[in-house]
Order: sequence, then C-alpha cells, then structure tokens
Amino acid sequence: MERQKLTTARAIVECIKRERVRHVFCVPGESYLPVLDAFYDESSIELISARHESGAGFMAEGYAKASFTPGVVFATRGVGASNLAIAIHTAYQDSTPMVVFLGQVSSKFRGREGFQEVDLDQYLQPISKWAVELRDPERTPELVQRAFRIAKSGRPGPVVISLPEDVLPEEAVMQFAPVTPVPRPAPSNKEINRVKELLLYVKKPLIIAGGGVKSAHAEDVLVSFAEKWGIPVMAAFRRQDVFPNDHPLYVGHLGLGTPKEILQTVREADTILAIGTRLSEVTTQDYSIITADKKLIHMDISYETIGKVFAPDVGIVADIREALALLNRNTSPKSGWQKWVEDKRKAFELVSDLKVSDNDSIHKHVISILEEKLSNDSLLTNDAGNFAGWLHRYYPFRKKHTYIGPTSGAMGYGMPAALGAKLALPKKQVVSLSGDGGFIMTAQDLETAVRYNIPVICLVFNNSMYGTIRMHQEIHFPKKVIGTDLGSVSFKDLAGSMGVDAFQVATSDAFKKALDDALKRKGPVVIEILTDKEQISVSSTISQIRKR
Repeated sequence: MERQKLTTARAIVECIKRERVRHVFCVPGESYLPVLDAFYDESSIELISARHESGAGFMAEGYAKASFTPGVVFATRGVGASNLAIAIHTAYQDSTPMVVFLGQVSSKFRGREGFQEVDLDQYLQPISKWAVELRDPERTPELVQRAFRIAKSGRPGPVVISLPEDVLPEEAVMQFAPVTPVPRPAPSNKEINRVKELLLYVKKPLIIAGGGVKSAHAEDVLVSFAEKWGIPVMAAFRRQDVFPNDHPLYVGHLGLGTPKEILQTVREADTILAIGTRLSEVTTQDYSIITADKKLIHMDISYETIGKVFAPDVGIVADIREALALLNRNTSPKSGWQKWVEDKRKAFELVSDLKVSDNDSIHKHVISILEEKLSNDSLLTNDAGNFAGWLHRYYPFRKKHTYIGPTSGAMGYGMPAALGAKLALPKKQVVSLSGDGGFIMTAQDLETAVRYNIPVICLVFNNSMYGTIRMHQEIHFPKKVIGTDLGSVSFKDLAGSMGVDAFQVATSDAFKKALDDALKRKGPVVIEILTDKEQISVSSTISQIRKR
C-alpha cells in the first residue's frame, strides 16, 4: 500500500483520480472549499459546476451510464443534499454507480441544528447502497475507496459520503490501497445444467433483458445466446438498446403504454428468462404478466434481486456476461418454437412501423426524421413524460450503448443526462428529448452546456401542460382539469437568452430543416416543437379518452 501525508480534501481527490474519473460535477459550497481547492491543483480531472444540484446529479448519473465509471458529484450540506436527492434516487432505481460527496457542518456543531445541518448519512441511507460520515482524516482512503467498490460491485448504485467541514483541511498519513477490479462471479455447472434441462421441455420461451446486461457489457453475448437457442428477446423498461431492435429475435419493449400485441407475447410465453433485470413494476405491468403457470429463470448479479418480486424455478446470482458465456458453451436443443417467434416478431413490427402519413402526430414525424438523420450509434436520452411514448414505440435502437433513460421516471433528467453522456463520449452525437414540464425543471443548466461548450441537441415537445398527469386525470376524472395546464413559455427565447442556438418549429418540414442545421453546429442547440394538447399519448386523444 502507498502512503502519503495529505489533507483529507486532497486524499479525496487522489482517490477519485485513482478511479480514472475524468469529470466531476458539483454546485460549489463553502462547506467543502478545501476539496474545491484540491481540484484546482489536479489537472487530470475537470470540475463541472452546474446551476442546480439536481442538474449536477443527473449529469453525473448520465456520465456514469455512458462511461461505465462511477459518476461523482459534490453538493453542500442539507440544502444541497436535498436538491440532489432526486438524482441519488434515480441512480438507486436505475442501478447506476455513483459516489456522492456532501459537505457537512463542523463536527463541533453537530447535533445543535447548525446552519443547514441534516444527519446526511441517515437522511439518504434509504435511497443509497451505503451512506457514511467521514470523521477521521487518516481513514479517508479506506472509506472513499470502499465507497467506489460498493458503488461498482454487485448491483451498482449510489454511495453517499458526508464530509464535516473541519475534517477536510486536517492532515494525516494516508494509506492508499489498489483499485480493486469489479468481481465477476460465474454460475456453477449445476446451475447451468438446470437451465439447460428446463429449456429442453419449453415450447414458448421468452427472454426479458435488463440493465444488468448493459452493466456487464454482455449485449453481444446475449445476441449469441438468443441466436443459438432461438429465443425471442424483449427489453425491460427503458433498456431498449440491450438488444438490436432490427434483429429477427427482438419482439418489443416492456414499458409504459405497451401495446396489447407486445403484452400478448408475454402472456403466451411458458418460460421467462429474466436476465439482468429486477422485474420492476413497469416492466411487469404492475407485477401482473409473470403468472404462476410460467417457469421463471432469473439471472442477476444481486442475490437480493432474485425472488424479490417473483419466486424463480431457477435463480442464479452471477455476472450476466459470465453466465451467458457458459450457457453458450452448452449444446442447445432444436427449437420447436420458430413459428411462434416469427409471429411475435411480426406483431412487434406491426405496432412499431415508422411509416408516417399526414394523419400522424408531429411526434411520430419527429421520430421518423431522427431515425433518418441520426447515425445508428447516436445516443439518445429522454425525460419523463408522454412524449417519450413515441420514442419508445417507434425509434429503432440498432446498436448497443445508444440510449439512456431514467427508469425512476424522474422529470428534468433528459438534458443534464445528455450533458454528462456527451462529456463521457465526446465523439458520439447526443440528443435529448424532453417535454416542456420536465425540461424547465433543469433548463438553467443550458448555461452549463454553453460555459463548458458541450454540444448536445435538445428537443423540447411543448404542449403547455403536464401531459402524463393530464392523461390520467382524463381517465379517472374526465373533463375535471385542475393543476395540469401550464403557461406559455418560449423555450427558443429562453435558450437564446443563455447563448444557445435555438429554433421553434410546428411542422415536420420545419423540424427536419432545424435538425439539419443543428447537426452542423458545434455548440448546444435547442429545438422547441410545438405540439397539440389533444394528442395526449401515442394511442389516444383527449376526446377519445373522454368518450371511453
């Protein structure tokens, strides 16, 4: 182990450097000024100062998803931590590795309700993998390096470290351990044989693939496994890029507003292979579509995930890449379900056909134009909102690592996550999609994009309302509209006031022209798309909902 005499603040930065993190996000605060000073002296790390802690947190979360390294974010005491909580929760539900450093009041003020004091480790423990307060300077490397290991290992997630103000400038002899590789456990031969035995007798198997496949870099191995065994694949909620959407074995995405044809595929399946997914509420349609008559094979890196919502016939705790690689070495049976697979692929193609007509809403035209104009390896992020239904249904994700979205359903996510992703992958074209309700929650960080010259394209679908909630309002309380209408905002003017090139469009032709222009620009761009309130979702208008 390497020993150095350093302040606590400099030891923290040294730990981050050893993890090969190249960008750190923050809103600066006086509670951790010594750490900011230490970053000033560390040229290998760029500090990105955001306009709001939720934006900084979403940037770190998007950065982590794009870079496969932990996102790192700093905020100050109780107020900053509270603003950051939405991003911590998103990282927790999305299984994203993130290390959160929070300034804390001085140790001698603790328990007196000092200025902005909150018991941070207790406050954030329920939405983090581990939360700890750093009290002894000499333990800094131990606890910070442990935090990174916990964030990355098993089911990834956020870790929170509280930093009392008086501890940061103190010096101590710091002992640094090696950066530990992430464990990649493999299943036993007995478990592999049990999976193989089950598959010998099935007639309609189905794979549901989730974020664990992406975390394990196992997309290609999944394709090989699915092809070898002839098993169709569905993507778990907001994991569409886990399997090529144009592959003959891809049969749909389990999300919000999933077409009945896609759900029918799950209902007909007699065996579910849940691979790297926690089988969330949305993926399983309120925990309803995996029924007792189906066999369930559940593979995941976390033992806590296995059996958490459905008891499996076979449960395997393993790295997904290792598990699929072992399965690929086994001889597969002759599939007797080819006709079923072909029918289910046709059902998917029927409901995801991207051909557009004059009768289609501008949303579908926009997705069609994106498919036409963007390269297959462009990366798309999205916010929460009904506008995303068109993206999820129609956009074909043909390559891995081309989509980042919040399974937590967090509003305000799309644009800052795109900034983080672009910093992690500067050569990729990155496009974010947001509704007007979500976009304005973090719109101030357009200025961050300008200040650091982060060239992303931000699409804002503006219907002047909280569309998703309005839809549910019309379903449950038709015509009784309250709280969901929003005022008129020109996002073109708002973006322009912060130095962003911006366009406002109301037709597909105008959008195509604006996108062509945006793709040539070297800085951030906003395209505001004016949409009709009546077209509330992919499948229904407000009038149709009221009639039902």
